[in-house]
Amino acid sequence: MTPVELQDIAKRQPFQPFRVHVTTGETLDVYHPDLIMVGRRSVVIGVAKDKQQKLYDRTITVDLLHVVAVEHLPGKAKSSANGPGQGSGS
Repeated sequence: MTPVELQDIAKRQPFQPFRVHVTTGETLDVYHPDLIMVGRRSVVIGVAKDKQQKLYDRTITVDLLHVVAVEHLPGKAKSSANGPGQGSGS
């Protein structure tokens, strides 16, 4: 998967949670757009204990060559806006 393809999925509006499948058979779920950072050759995914959480507890870095599939997860689409009342942390 190319970085542009993965970034398009991560930035789609409204945001739709998705699962990343990698060559090891592992899957990584992304429930919020703030928990994924796509680079030229790798992707960093933040893993939170609670899927409603926007802050990660740990991160996993995956080489994009190992991303074999992305599937949308069922669930309510969430906005990525960090407006008033949403704890932008600034």
